[in-house]
Amino acid sequence: MTATMNSKTTSPALDNKVPDGPIATKWEDHKFSMKLVNPNNKRKFTVIVVGTGLAGSSAAATLGELGYNVKAFTFHDSPRRAHSIAAQGGINAAKNYQNDGDSVHRLFYDTVKGGDYRSREANVHRLAEVSVNIIDQAAAQGVPFARDYGGLLDNRSFGGAQVSRTFYARGQTGQQLLLGAYSALNRQIHAGSVEMHNRKEMLDLVVKDGQTCGIVVRDLLTGEVESHSAHAVVLATGGYGNVYYLSTNAMMCNVTAAWRAHRRGAFFANPCYTQIHPTCIPASEDHQSKLTLMSESLRNDGRIWVPTAFDDNRLASDIPEAERDYYLERKYPAFGNLVPRDVASRNAKTVVDEGRGIGPLKNGVFLDFADAIARDGVETIKAKYGNLFDMYANITGENPYERPMRIYPATHYTMGGLWVDYHLMTTIPGTYAIGEANFSDHGANRLGASALMQGLADGYFVLPYTIGDQLAGKLGEGTVPTDDPVFKAAEAEVADQTKKWLSIGGTKSPEHYHRELGRIVWDRIGMARDKNGLEKAQDEISSLEEEFKKNVRVKGDNTSMNTELEKVGRVADFFELAKLKARDALVREESCGGHFRVESQTEEGEALRDDENFSHVAAWEWNGEDTEQTKHEEQLDFEYVALSQRSYK
Repeated sequence: MTATMNSKTTSPALDNKVPDGPIATKWEDHKFSMKLVNPNNKRKFTVIVVGTGLAGSSAAATLGELGYNVKAFTFHDSPRRAHSIAAQGGINAAKNYQNDGDSVHRLFYDTVKGGDYRSREANVHRLAEVSVNIIDQAAAQGVPFARDYGGLLDNRSFGGAQVSRTFYARGQTGQQLLLGAYSALNRQIHAGSVEMHNRKEMLDLVVKDGQTCGIVVRDLLTGEVESHSAHAVVLATGGYGNVYYLSTNAMMCNVTAAWRAHRRGAFFANPCYTQIHPTCIPASEDHQSKLTLMSESLRNDGRIWVPTAFDDNRLASDIPEAERDYYLERKYPAFGNLVPRDVASRNAKTVVDEGRGIGPLKNGVFLDFADAIARDGVETIKAKYGNLFDMYANITGENPYERPMRIYPATHYTMGGLWVDYHLMTTIPGTYAIGEANFSDHGANRLGASALMQGLADGYFVLPYTIGDQLAGKLGEGTVPTDDPVFKAAEAEVADQTKKWLSIGGTKSPEHYHRELGRIVWDRIGMARDKNGLEKAQDEISSLEEEFKKNVRVKGDNTSMNTELEKVGRVADFFELAKLKARDALVREESCGGHFRVESQTEEGEALRDDENFSHVAAWEWNGEDTEQTKHEEQLDFEYVALSQRSYK
């Protein structure tokens, strides 16, 4: 082990609260040193949880079980609608059931390396530690994980690892895990410890004297704006991938709750870090509004290839083996088709840009199961991936048992998010961010099957410990009344903004501007970025935003359900995020993980980091609408994983 200690200093505004001590015992030792709230006192505290996906549902259920008074908010009609339900492939855990050399340390190492050495070591090791508990928790809830012939829990491989550590439930792992968390949440709702608020969207975070005191929400059915007070607010609202418009995210996914917290003082970290997933169904037309994920698990048995010839219009079955380029297997023999997502995505872009793309629009590559079917039989492949194959056939009209799938990268996950310390608290005391809403665990690239792991780790096993450390100091303090001037001022701001959107009376819809913004962000801040393109992005985004504010058309009113009114506020937040995303990408003059600057690459076209100047987290502070954010840096030290150029060969 060679320690790499950063000689630069962290901004005084960022206290990561990482405890001292050996990393292997750091979390267990720290749990003992944190302040506790005894069972009888927990009922004296109110905690708001915004978002009810895996992170939010598990957090709300666990906090309710511990005895806190919890208010949970979702803009869906049920927590079961959360986008966590769409996760397909699996969840990582260092159980080593396959006896293939896995361990907590190996999962920690793979995650740090997979994130291209841009994550905080202490947080990642804790994630690896608690991963083993998640599987026990989910299995006890009845989550139907796949099992082998003997009845033991089965595993499969995912990208960026050479062991099998991914637990799965066919291609529906997110759905089954969410049902488990949802059942735990419902139990607490029935017990009265969790108060559920459906169809309500958070529009502002309320802060008094530097401390979090509640939120302002809009009832999406009646239009009523109301305030809710609490001792702490937990944001579990997912990522910002829909800034690209076309993504694998559900169309309602947005950055609004996190961004409104940013505007109130929560620093936003690493917004340029976006994961482009390599296995998605390619876009079929210009007016498409969503892309569909095909699970990374398919790369276990599917082989990725393109024709060696340019502009080849032959059917896959007519192209002989000698005229096929299995480019991932050729370039990365040690990992083959299971290289990390950023590597697989960039290579797919390269071959398509060369003119070797396949499909009607020449915008895809093949994912071929012919060898696996010949080896294992159709029934075995159907047992593993049947629902995924059916979904592909329903969308494309093509039978993947008989011809290769067509895939191409698409926006899928965001590694940036609200900056949090080791306790998962933002720079606003009392406001926490968990799951994809925070930046903390994945660095510049998330490994497959680690999103579900982080969401449930944060919700079930980390936040319930760390939130008590903050609340213990508030014992005896009541919540701020919702008729306090800070709440009334926040409500008035929401009302004024709503009135402004409704009064513009322009000619183009919020959807139009979202689509146009997404095109700019994809073209300029997508899989490959350069200085010239990023500078153009800043100008183009600002110009389009100016037009948006003058010419957007929002029909209807604010006294009933109005999806246009919901949309316009979310698009406005995407504009502000996109400007920061472009700036963050511009000033990070290196390549790392999902952030690929064409000026910074190896001779072989791989991401080339600049550890001397950019081994840090960039955390941006809001300074007002007409003022650029201030950049703060949290320096990253590597005591247990030696910095090196990533290699998957």
